[in-house]
Amino acid sequence: MADTATYGSYGWAGQIARVNLTDGTISVESDEAMQDDYIGGMGFANKIMYDEVPAGTAWDAPENKAVLAVGPLTGSGVPLGGRSTWATLSTFTTDYQVVDCHCGGQLGATLKYSGHDGLIIEGASDKPVYILIDDDKISIEDASSVWGKGTRETNEALCKKHGFDACVAAIGPAGENLLPYACVINTRSHSAGAGLGAVLGSKKCKAVVVRGTKAVNVADPQMVSDLSDYMIAQVLGSNNNHVVPSTQQSWAEYYDKGSRWTAKKGLYWAAAEGGPIETGEPKPFEPNTMGYRCMKSTKDMGPEAEKYTVKMAGCHGCPVRCYSQVRVPQVREITGYDATGNTCVPNFPVTSYFCSIQDIEGMTTEDGTLTDMSVVYNQVVSATVDDLGLWCNYAQLYRDLARTYKEGILQRELGDEYGEYDWAGIMAGTNPAGWVKVLTDIAFNKKKISLLGHGPIVWCKEWDDMKWFDTTKSCLINYRGWPVHHAIECFGQVGGVYNMMFNRDDMIHSAVNFQGCGLPIDLKKEMAAEMWGGEDAIDPDKNYTPMNEHKAEFCWWSIVTDVLHDCLTVCNWVWPMAMAPAKERSYRGDLDLEAQFYTAVTGKEVTIDDLYKAAERVMTLQRANTVRGMKDADGNMGCNDFRNVHDVITEWPFTKDPDIEPFTAGTDKMEKDDFQTALTMVYKRFGWDEELGCPTKQCLEDLGMDDVASDLEDLGLLPDGGTPYDERTRKYDGILSKYCGDNPALSA
Repeated sequence: MADTATYGSYGWAGQIARVNLTDGTISVESDEAMQDDYIGGMGFANKIMYDEVPAGTAWDAPENKAVLAVGPLTGSGVPLGGRSTWATLSTFTTDYQVVDCHCGGQLGATLKYSGHDGLIIEGASDKPVYILIDDDKISIEDASSVWGKGTRETNEALCKKHGFDACVAAIGPAGENLLPYACVINTRSHSAGAGLGAVLGSKKCKAVVVRGTKAVNVADPQMVSDLSDYMIAQVLGSNNNHVVPSTQQSWAEYYDKGSRWTAKKGLYWAAAEGGPIETGEPKPFEPNTMGYRCMKSTKDMGPEAEKYTVKMAGCHGCPVRCYSQVRVPQVREITGYDATGNTCVPNFPVTSYFCSIQDIEGMTTEDGTLTDMSVVYNQVVSATVDDLGLWCNYAQLYRDLARTYKEGILQRELGDEYGEYDWAGIMAGTNPAGWVKVLTDIAFNKKKISLLGHGPIVWCKEWDDMKWFDTTKSCLINYRGWPVHHAIECFGQVGGVYNMMFNRDDMIHSAVNFQGCGLPIDLKKEMAAEMWGGEDAIDPDKNYTPMNEHKAEFCWWSIVTDVLHDCLTVCNWVWPMAMAPAKERSYRGDLDLEAQFYTAVTGKEVTIDDLYKAAERVMTLQRANTVRGMKDADGNMGCNDFRNVHDVITEWPFTKDPDIEPFTAGTDKMEKDDFQTALTMVYKRFGWDEELGCPTKQCLEDLGMDDVASDLEDLGLLPDGGTPYDERTRKYDGILSKYCGDNPALSA
């Protein structure tokens, strides 16, 4: 056990804990040197991975690290400041390069309240352990009593032991058994995926338990409070910052059925304790009714979910509340869990993903409405995968499972194991419990069906189905093993390019938030001209035009805002505030809010352009790290040809809708030469080499990364050239300020 020192600063706790599971040493160190350049969260985690994990390290080697970090806005009172970021090596994509694993819940704020901005887990234990952070006391504890348990039982046991104000982030059987698709779960159902659970399993680390009773020191508490009031009353919408209601309402000028502002008269939290609660018609300038705006259970699972809905919940510091809390009696009978809940993919895997490939009877009515049985199926799957600590690779697991069943691959490859599963009952819609065995056997990583939990780069090769990558329904967007995450269906080339940029699905919501916000396209085009330089930065859905520089700007902005939020650590599902629900503001948001909150919290005066530059630095650092570890076509480690090795989009975006030409109304089909033009334009916007897509000497020097430039130069992987920073940069500071007269920071 070790007592930590204290480093004081505003916003940041000022220190990161380091726990070596091989030799049992525990220490803390200052993070002050990283604060200005790398902010926190993703920035801190990626800097540590770059500095400390050599290229070519195996994901399950003790030399790999799992780095948890939060940013200066987490736990500070800033709305939606409840996120946290992990970085480690990928377990499921080609070359196993560095990835980020983001999660909500209570972990980030609790870690900050313990007096730490991060935790570095290194080495490997020879027996099951968990890490306990109790304010200044950090220890490595025996986990033998919870090893083999699910995440829920682990959470309950460790909270009973250390206090119900503690936050437990735990792995389940999937992580213990080193399944590449394993996640870490905190606060029951908030997951950090990308194989992180398997990395912790390789270290015999069952959980991280954090208890924090301190506060975050804030430079200007009154300004934080005033900005928060302003943002919630005027600027913030609903989930994904959708700013118009989904139904026509008396107060609203617009409505859009796709919006996640789903509250309406006659819609209830029907299973609420004490009796049903109507969501009603919450309006802008009514901060106390904001929590009713997002009825996510019925949005995800259909109208039948209403009667099971207890309430909407969410992460620390979130007024939007997009997390469904439901009680379904049949789910309790099957899984033993009284309540289930989630906010994204685990809520609707069967009806939205599995059934898009393989029908299950009784999931929808003749008019396409989801049925009661679909709610049961979805919540059985949700409860099971969360307890197992099983990650779905943004639903790729469900699509792959449906594909291999429908095409007879499972029957061919599983042999006698195939008969262990009640496929007939599952597909007939009569046996939701059948999912439990399927998912459990995948998670335990001992049977042939477990290969699906190793990802398509493994199972497609082993089971001779590489053509799946080039099939539209696969949703696999990159040959290195990850699926779409708001890709070509989101502003065409913009979504397509940013889906290439990371070493897993991108998790970018900045663009899709704007796309689905509910405002009419003509108004959105006016806003696009203000923010990204031209109305042609965006197109109507499935009516795309060829690539242009304004689209490149929008793509760049989408990437850097996502990275910025993962550094600060705030929620990119809602941030940035590009649009607002108030007609009085002409529906314009406020792009300066991140910088204003940062200044109020830390006492360091910055503009939004300063923060965007820091986010560029973090993005470029991850690309540089990938350069060192990526293999070329001959298998040699160290490769900077992103265009031809990394950023290679699969074939189906160019071959889908065979009877329709690209740039024709009714399709999101891409055109190959145009996509290469898009890559070139975005590479140029980042200052990367326009042919290779890698960082250049000019780019790294402009970002103050001379040490990284030296590393790559020594490896022969640093090209000259690159557009100088001042020549490629658009200024965003104050770009929407004429609509923001009520912003308290402007009158301070």
